[in-house]
Amino acid sequence: MEIWEKAKAELVDIIEWNDDSSDTMVWRFPRFENEIKYGAQLIVRQSQVAVFVNMGVIADVFTSGMHQLTTKNLPLLTTLMGWKYGFHSPFKAEVYFVNTRNFTNLKWGTKSPVTLRDPEFGPVRLRAFGTYVVKVGDSVKFIKEIVGTGGRFTTEEVSDQLKNLIVTRFSDMLAESKIPVLDLAASYNELSSFLTGKIAPEFLEYGIEVTKLLVENISLPPEVEEALDKKSSMGIIGNLDNYLKFQSATAMEAAAKNPGGEASAGVGMGIGFAMANQLGKMVTTPQEPSQSASAPPPLPQDGEGKYYVGKNGKQAGPFNKDAIIGYIKKKAITKDTLIWMQGLEEWKAAGLFSEFAAEFNATPPPLPE
Repeated sequence: MEIWEKAKAELVDIIEWNDDSSDTMVWRFPRFENEIKYGAQLIVRQSQVAVFVNMGVIADVFTSGMHQLTTKNLPLLTTLMGWKYGFHSPFKAEVYFVNTRNFTNLKWGTKSPVTLRDPEFGPVRLRAFGTYVVKVGDSVKFIKEIVGTGGRFTTEEVSDQLKNLIVTRFSDMLAESKIPVLDLAASYNELSSFLTGKIAPEFLEYGIEVTKLLVENISLPPEVEEALDKKSSMGIIGNLDNYLKFQSATAMEAAAKNPGGEASAGVGMGIGFAMANQLGKMVTTPQEPSQSASAPPPLPQDGEGKYYVGKNGKQAGPFNKDAIIGYIKKKAITKDTLIWMQGLEEWKAAGLFSEFAAEFNATPPPLPE
């Protein structure tokens, strides 16, 4: 196998990477003993960077385009290898292709709830999740800090570390913001922008750029959400009595559509008991007055208002007897003031009411001239 690989390597003079994956960030070009022919063609496609490494030291970096590998195009590697006068034989170097495109739809989320103090609910535990987009901004730093000597490096191998950074900074931000829990949904954009600015410098330490970070959801514990749902449902239902009547009518309709089902039998029994109960309330004996009949209102007492006063084309009242007498004594009501009470066909002068006659007679007549 080694002989075949060596022979194959001697025939290959093109170094390139056709990336057919969606998560590979770095890929090392495979060569037998890392030998590369003098004058070989290096093809670097869009959103790629090729990095040459010699004995663990990063040398030359190539951006997109076609490059012929000679001492002229490999100045740093030439210096490291001590090729003062050029070379024309195969040389050894590791070639890493770095994918610099955006890696999208990466997930982040809190492993355990974040506890904070809410002004309305008190201490609450919140969970959150979202997505983020990253790309390699500094290929040299990324290989040094993250990749190491691996032949292939994917987003999965770095995502845990990135997620831990996001969650830690998110927890601090959420506690410091002091935004009420019920108002968090209206602040997702602001929280996303603030969090992006907070973690961007830390990602750059690994050679990674955060191009977008979104907070998609912040949720309460299931039991708290259930209580909120019940509260919202009661607010929508409004009148509980009308809601129960509606539910009963719906059940009756469902039973009518399925007369042979068990649910229908249960509903029918319930309706039967309800009708029997109503009939029991309606059917009465002559000796026992009906409990469901409407009772007449109580007779008006002396202290209750039953008089209406008409004065200057306006009606006021009702007033009780004591109030009318008080107005008579204050001369606000005279004998000619119109008064009406239930049972009268028309308004009458106050002096014609027998219950007030004594009050008018108690007033001395005017002095003779």
